Amino acid sequence: MPVFAFNGIDATGKPTKGVREADSPKALRGVLRREGIFVSDVKEDRSGAGITKGKGLSREFSWQNLLGPARVTRKDLSLMTRQLATLLRAGITLSESLAALFDQTDHRALKSIIGDVKTRVNEGSTLADALLNQKQARALAGRGLAVVMQIIVRKAKGEDPYTEKVFSELYINMVRAGETAGNLEQVLARLADFMEADLKLRSKVQAAMVYPIIMAVVGVGIVAILMIAVIPKITEIFADNEQSLPWNTEFLIWSSHIVGKWYWLITLLAFAGVVAFAAWSSKPAGKRQWHAFVLKLPLVGNLVRMVVVARFTRTLGTMLASGVNLLKSLDIAKDILGNVVLVEAVEKAREAIKEGESIAVTLKKSGHFPPIVTHMIAVGEKAGQLEVMLETIAINYEDEVDSSLTRLTSMLEPLMLVLMGGAIAFVVFSILMPIMDMQSLATQ
Repeated sequence: MPVFAFNGIDATGKPTKGVREADSPKALRGVLRREGIFVSDVKEDRSGAGITKGKGLSREFSWQNLLGPARVTRKDLSLMTRQLATLLRAGITLSESLAALFDQTDHRALKSIIGDVKTRVNEGSTLADALLNQKQARALAGRGLAVVMQIIVRKAKGEDPYTEKVFSELYINMVRAGETAGNLEQVLARLADFMEADLKLRSKVQAAMVYPIIMAVVGVGIVAILMIAVIPKITEIFADNEQSLPWNTEFLIWSSHIVGKWYWLITLLAFAGVVAFAAWSSKPAGKRQWHAFVLKLPLVGNLVRMVVVARFTRTLGTMLASGVNLLKSLDIAKDILGNVVLVEAVEKAREAIKEGESIAVTLKKSGHFPPIVTHMIAVGEKAGQLEVMLETIAINYEDEVDSSLTRLTSMLEPLMLVLMGGAIAFVVFSILMPIMDMQSLATQ
């Protein structure tokens, strides 16, 4: 049932506003008139901007309204999918389950989407078709030039820079397969498991990157402050001294002079470099070269490969277990890999399967998938348990990613400390050495 936001005057003559479900604006006016509310304005709320906690009139302050348009995140979708699967398993019809989710959720954007999906289902649409065209505003991080750069890059990729689909192709195809096979509740539960595992993997990778990034930013900031504000004042004492300075002190003074005088140019060049790299890496040739380079990096390349293999096998295994055919599953799974080189390997495997070749043999020929992965896939194909074997591979590689991230983080922490300490020690010794020489000459 559609959701409408309205403004009006209640029985006491006070202005009021709120959000209600109704078949049409006319039906809503009739319901509110019986409640003693005279409606002055009604409009359909597709963005969820006016929805707040609870039913009926909306007079509560909402931080979400203050902070801007709400977005539906992967975590929100995972929770909604889990709840919908639970309701369907309990024997509640799809329409009633969607109505229960609509009443329960406090997320204004998700509430509007669920309301629209429920309306389409009540009108005879399948759940998959109802989910197909649900869109929301795309997140644009930062301000000014950062936002402009994101828009340019997304347009170069052929994407809409302002809106995005709420439900992925993977999500919709799995729901469609579940509806066709009559096991929608099982597919939704499996989909919720997949989304939770994917979120867990993403959070591990992101958490591992936080510390190095923070340390790098802090280190660059400290060195920049020393170069621009501190060192020029300290090195003034060497200006009138005819004593020859050590090479490291001369290098420090020269570097401080360059940074202090041309910091605006250095900042501009750095930003231009980032923009140029983003533009180059968004083009097919540049993206392929960059992704191939990343896979060859020591430590990082192996970690990226393990993350991709874990996501690929879990996605493919989940879709096959849900009843999606192998070719369609491969076509969708390759889009979540995030690495062009490995995407090409999967595309070749898909074409080879059309000609009757084994997926394991094709992936092995590409040379981009570990031998143990292709061997386990081959065993799964022969035993007719490919989805089970893919799930096993995903679990093993997710555990390996966790261990690798822990090892990498334990290596990066002391390395970053040594680099920062070394830079600061260089600055301190470069300043203290000539001062100590001056004092020794003065005492002679």
